[in-house]
Amino acid sequence: MSAIFKKGEVITNDYFTGTAYLEMLVPEGAEYNCPIGNVTFEPGARNNWHTHDGGQILLVTSGEGYYQEEGKPAQKLQTGDVVTIPADLKHWHGATKDSEFVHLAITTNPQKGGTNWLEPVSDAHYNAL
Repeated sequence: MSAIFKKGEVITNDYFTGTAYLEMLVPEGAEYNCPIGNVTFEPGARNNWHTHDGGQILLVTSGEGYYQEEGKPAQKLQTGDVVTIPADLKHWHGATKDSEFVHLAITTNPQKGGTNWLEPVSDAHYNAL
């Protein structure tokens, strides 16, 4: 796949399963008050369940992935899809088992707070998709 933006560095926290990368395109605290990160998930990689105090927007730029809100079925995402995530909505997102997945993650209303990381998406849950 051809990348639009730089892939960035491997994410080394405990909030991801598998390998994912982050390149901040607009850093937090920037004068524009709109952090934007380019996130690349290798096949099978995903983040934990989480919420955002101010909400989030995902713009899919490459590959195939999943997005799931708590209590709803997972949605398959592909290049060109847009997901708007309201504040405090529990969700997760990541790549399918056989495709890289790249999206821009836009933090909305960052003055309301940050990301609240929760439990991992279990292998059993993910593998059932």
